[in-house]
Amino acid sequence: MIDNASIESLKNSIDIVDVIGSYIELRKAGANYKANCPFHGEKTPSFVVSPSKQIYHCFGCGVGGDSIKFVMELEKLSYPEAIEKLASMHNFSLTYTKGSSDYSDAKRVLEAVGQWYVKNLNHNETAMKYLLDRGISQNSIETFEIGYVPSGGEVIQFLQRALLPLPKAAEAGIIAQNENGNGYYARLVERITFPIYSTSGSLVGFGGRTISNHPAKYINSPQTKLFNKSRLLYGYHLAKESIYKNKKIIVCEGYLDVVMFHQAGFKEAVAGMGTALTPEHLPLLRKGDPKVILAYDGDKAGVAAALKSAQMLSVAGFDGGVVLFPDGQDPADLIAKGQSETVAKLLRNAKPLIPFVLEMIVSMYNLNDPRAKEAAFGAVKQYLDTLSQIIKDAYIPMAATLVGIAPSLFGKETNVARARESFTQKRDDVAHLSILKTLIENPNLIDNVLSVMDIEMFGTYAELFTALINGESEHPGLVGLSVDDSLEVMNEEELNSVLRNFLIKHYDLKLKSIASSQQIPFEKKSFLIRKIRTDIIPRLKKGELVAFEAGI
Repeated sequence: MIDNASIESLKNSIDIVDVIGSYIELRKAGANYKANCPFHGEKTPSFVVSPSKQIYHCFGCGVGGDSIKFVMELEKLSYPEAIEKLASMHNFSLTYTKGSSDYSDAKRVLEAVGQWYVKNLNHNETAMKYLLDRGISQNSIETFEIGYVPSGGEVIQFLQRALLPLPKAAEAGIIAQNENGNGYYARLVERITFPIYSTSGSLVGFGGRTISNHPAKYINSPQTKLFNKSRLLYGYHLAKESIYKNKKIIVCEGYLDVVMFHQAGFKEAVAGMGTALTPEHLPLLRKGDPKVILAYDGDKAGVAAALKSAQMLSVAGFDGGVVLFPDGQDPADLIAKGQSETVAKLLRNAKPLIPFVLEMIVSMYNLNDPRAKEAAFGAVKQYLDTLSQIIKDAYIPMAATLVGIAPSLFGKETNVARARESFTQKRDDVAHLSILKTLIENPNLIDNVLSVMDIEMFGTYAELFTALINGESEHPGLVGLSVDDSLEVMNEEELNSVLRNFLIKHYDLKLKSIASSQQIPFEKKSFLIRKIRTDIIPRLKKGELVAFEAGI
């Protein structure tokens, strides 16, 4: 059982605003804080948290209580489980009248394993060489407690040697039980390890970076009682002092980026456990009311993550900006090359969140096509409508300029769904964008397309196709296509099928055009009609891709 005096000490050491604020977004309202109630659906905040009384109450559904009651209700935990959860969240050591708890056992396992990982790094030349080659200093290795995990067998042996129960190690996410239930295997094997801490500095899990060419470059601990990656940011426990002091937080993509940012003096840097942020990160990002700078790689994954995160942050009312690192480089690369001042300049010139989102949305559409322009307008208006009225009105002129329409149109009632549906039907009919999206993902298929299609056959998308074959990966239209989730990437067989259907339509139209033309001599007209009708189209319908011939 948990000692009662220990429970009272825990209650006196925690702040209900911090506890509830780690689960939901709280907004200051006079002496109190308000939020939409997490226990019932509502649009107008009626959930109030009182820091002076250390209680919460919802005037909508009537729930209320202290920090422990909140965690019990939200996480569906018993009273002792909620106390242990709170103690773990705030790095508080409970005392027990008898035995221990799952939380304290898991914490003991994590700390012992973490120390072992650190010791292992000094004995693995490959892992140490990788870190040093990436520009990471010995001081950074020690500050971030970077380690190394060897083979799975060695992990099990260590746990047994250290008298750490295997079931407890499984609960902590270090090992997992085999599918047949017979024995255990290590979750991280032959990887550089990065310990992950809670905001209060309690070890909760690990991230691992392969050095053995494993297809999964990075792996995180699984979700446990201690570890929930959707509510954590790597490096936050080290960065929070600078975040609060400088009113700025830099969100980057990976562990190494965070380490190198800190090493170069940008100590506000943190990273998510996946590429993009999630709504569950918002309460943590809100702490200290900092400006949020998204610092992502300029590749398609980074651009997609930046767009998703920027849209979410701007809708939630955050101030901040976006930096996409150029030429396929990431922040860690630039800092390792001694270009910290370049990084500082990029951060200072971050593109504000809302303009970034607007430009990215518009770049997904070919504005020379009236239907695409209508769809772009619909998509932009749909985004602007999620912002507050004052912010929306401030950005309507910019949005109108980007789309190339009158600002007054944004004030009119518009059927956004119909505009986007109209464009989708157009896209499905011509298949151009699906082909282009596939070629962006699989450039080795470009020759397949060039062998059967001429650039001009892409019509209004000829410019995009030209940019693609010229390797202009940063062309706004191509970047927009790469992050457009409504377009699927096809495999080679699917691409060939789409090409055949497209070519059949193309040559059907070509037949009509040739037959009605007054400019083509009779003999050539007869030859072309016969060639298309009796040779090209039948072969296409039989499943063959017919090589493109100039003049047809």
